[in-house]
Amino acid sequence: MTLSETERIELIRHRKEKAYSFQKEAVFLFDSGLYNTAVNRIYYGMYHIVSALALKDNFTTAKHMQLIGWFNREYVKTKKVDHLAGRYFMRAFEMRSKGDYDDFTQYTESEVKELLQNMNHLLDIISNLL
Repeated sequence: MTLSETERIELIRHRKEKAYSFQKEAVFLFDSGLYNTAVNRIYYGMYHIVSALALKDNFTTAKHMQLIGWFNREYVKTKKVDHLAGRYFMRAFEMRSKGDYDDFTQYTESEVKELLQNMNHLLDIISNLL
C-alpha cells in the first residue's frame, strides 16, 4: 500500500489517538478489576504507538514480532530510547499472549498496575519522538 505524505501523516495521528484511547480503556478495565482484559488493552496501546513510530520511519508490518524486533533494532539498540522501553513492549506482548491464549492465566492487581505504568512511560517516550 502506497500512501501519500498527507495520508501517512493522518495515519500516524490516527494510530497515536488509538493508542491513547486504549490507554483510557486499560485504566477503566484496571479500575474495574478486569486485569486480563486490561493487559490486552495495554499491549495494544503500546502496539499502536510503536506502529505510529514505525510508519513515521516508513516501516510497516502486520506481524507483531517484526514490529517488536524493528523497535528494538532501530530505537533500543541505537539508544534513541531507554533500554527499558523495549522491555516494556516485549513484556506486554508476552503477558497479552499468555492472558489471551493460555487457560487459567489470571493476572494480579500489582502485575497489571506495573504494566500500566510501563505503558504510560512508553507512550510518553514515543509521543515525544512523533
